[in-house]
Amino acid sequence: MLTKKPMTLSNGKQITPKRSFVPLYIALVLAFSILSIRVTDFSLATLIARGQQFNVILSQLFDVKWSFVHKVWQPLLETIKMSLLGSLLGSIVALPLAMLSSANIVRNKFVAGFFKFLLSVLRTLPTLVVALIATFIVGLGSFAGTIAIFIFTISYVGKVMYEQIENIDMRTFEALESFGLTKFQAFRYSVLSEILPNFMSTSLYCFEGNVRYASILGYVGAGGLGLLLNERLGWRDYGSVGAILVTLVVTVVLIETLSETIRQKLQ
Repeated sequence: MLTKKPMTLSNGKQITPKRSFVPLYIALVLAFSILSIRVTDFSLATLIARGQQFNVILSQLFDVKWSFVHKVWQPLLETIKMSLLGSLLGSIVALPLAMLSSANIVRNKFVAGFFKFLLSVLRTLPTLVVALIATFIVGLGSFAGTIAIFIFTISYVGKVMYEQIENIDMRTFEALESFGLTKFQAFRYSVLSEILPNFMSTSLYCFEGNVRYASILGYVGAGGLGLLLNERLGWRDYGSVGAILVTLVVTVVLIETLSETIRQKLQ
């Protein structure tokens, strides 16, 4: 920490600037960076020596095997279907969970805390791990991937929505409750109408991400495009991998463009 010398203002008054913690922050960043390099066995020499392999693989990826594209459509549609279904069902279930997690709606701190903890636990679970567990329960295929996406969507949308609910003006909600409406009725006619545009926007954004996430769930047998991608990578067929990636990029861009248009109209 550095202590700066007192400064004299134009009116003759002296002030002493606050101590600067910038050198301490820089030292901590450098220390953690050095520690990370040692823990991860990072080697710049190895990266330079074998970095040429990146160029070899990239050159093969960009040499797209267009004849393979017709084999991509079916897994791609499967990926979109399980993303759409998982996102839709997850968003629907997330809304009541968000309500039960909101401390300004549910006055019982234990109940609100329990559902917040539940959403935190669901967010902690990696999607690939959930998909792997789901394959043990329901078997291989897109159903397991749909379950993984469903759980991730609940955790993501639920957290965003309960944070918004806790920051809204509660006067209308309280007034409706005083008129004799139940908590759910008051929520429906006051809070829901206010958060609905953001709920739709968040759900669409989550769907965009889920299409990308679903494309790798095939690595654990959860169906979709990832299964084909894993197979082609295993065979070192990088031209076919390039065709898969190009198709996926175009699909994601189209979905994001459509989603952005819808979100703008909702706002």
